[in-house]
Amino acid sequence: MVNENLKEIVKNARYFLLDMDGTVYLGDNLIGQMDKTLQALRDCGKKIIYLTNNSSKSESTYKEKLSKIGLWHDFDQVYTSGIATIEYLNDKFSGKSVYLLGTEGLKREFIKNGINLVEDATPDVCVLAYDTELTYDKLCKFVTYIKRGAYYIATHPDVNCPHPEVFIPDAGSFIKLIEASTGLLPKEIIGKPFCGMGYNLKRRLDAKNSDFIMVGDRLHTDIAFGNNCGFTTILVLSGESSVEDIGKTDGKPDFILDSLNDIVKYI
Repeated sequence: MVNENLKEIVKNARYFLLDMDGTVYLGDNLIGQMDKTLQALRDCGKKIIYLTNNSSKSESTYKEKLSKIGLWHDFDQVYTSGIATIEYLNDKFSGKSVYLLGTEGLKREFIKNGINLVEDATPDVCVLAYDTELTYDKLCKFVTYIKRGAYYIATHPDVNCPHPEVFIPDAGSFIKLIEASTGLLPKEIIGKPFCGMGYNLKRRLDAKNSDFIMVGDRLHTDIAFGNNCGFTTILVLSGESSVEDIGKTDGKPDFILDSLNDIVKYI
């Protein structure tokens, strides 16, 4: 595919924001020679930031997986919707009490970063994450607290999570369940396609829009996120979306590559 102007944009960019599954790997398998592709980007001065909506796993868990499959470098960064939510809470709700519907791993990250988590008292804020350890008791506490008036935040809106056999329910499905029970929707959603992660990254890196290139295989999350933030976007056809999907959902890519491996033609 011909992508006019991509070489100049890549030259001026500082950060590559990379979705993971479907973009750099599929399951536990690299997409082509992705290890060499990412090293080529690093060698020309680009910083790799792995950007994921999945708030069920910790930063260290992702680093471990990326290291195992040969995609991690010490200068890389992992940025999840969970981490972005922590930064949002510390910025907007510093010192406030928080009830987290999330995994034990995410709870540890919240506590490590100074979030005041509570269990059995009505909190100031309720955070809905992708809780793969969900119990009915945790769900009941959550709906009770938001009905009492706690400020309701969700880490991300994905309805489904990729799985080898079928898609499985993600945080967006929990949002719909809670809406059916309470009539309430989150007042803030932090992850893609919303701009919270982009805003935080620009602030923490002292960067501007043109410093970022967002690469992903999902139009309605990855590409729409880049559009909403004002970042350059590259759709890769190695995962969920096809060229035929463009225009059928949110997200309009600036450039299209068969896979991220093709970026070496433009550096």
